[in-house]
Amino acid sequence: MVKIFRNVIILLFIISCTPISEIGRFGQGVDITFDPRTIGMQIDDTIMQKNLVARLTLSEKKYFLIQVEIIDGHIFLSGKVDNPEEKIKITKIAWETNGVRSVKNAITIKGKSNFKNTSKDILITSQLRTALIINKKTKSRNYTLETINQNIYIFGIAMTLEEKKKVIDEANKIYDVKKVIPSIYLKSELSRFKN
Repeated sequence: MVKIFRNVIILLFIISCTPISEIGRFGQGVDITFDPRTIGMQIDDTIMQKNLVARLTLSEKKYFLIQVEIIDGHIFLSGKVDNPEEKIKITKIAWETNGVRSVKNAITIKGKSNFKNTSKDILITSQLRTALIINKKTKSRNYTLETINQNIYIFGIAMTLEEKKKVIDEANKIYDVKKVIPSIYLKSELSRFKN
């Protein structure tokens, strides 16, 4: 019991280190000060995101809690739903968004995780975020990290192939990680940067 209590206190301490600006519902994701996308690309992605969130919310109010990230038309969904049919419905709505290029769905079904697993997930995400901040070869603000059932989902933009490999390597080094699922796009792969 003492061990669990100690782990919860450590976990709360780590979470409290997260800046408030990264917690907000509409403030998550890639920081525009380090974002290699053009202003036009950022605006397009923001419009797509707001459109998708609005359509999800109109479909079911509880879908407002689904997290949506978009980079260059690539959609990343995360959160929890009650049953598999809802996950499929959300994916279908995402694919109906104008300008979509791909949809990555990390939504999980409620009831398949418990407090212990959720605590491990938060700890894994915090460890990876810290590793990316400390590593001078990575721009940690360019990545959205989501850990679900000890699987790390990484969504973001790498400036170079070396940075992309470094981020994946850092994720693989973390204890208790089952699988790393990267959706990392190189700056050169973005549609407006292609020749």
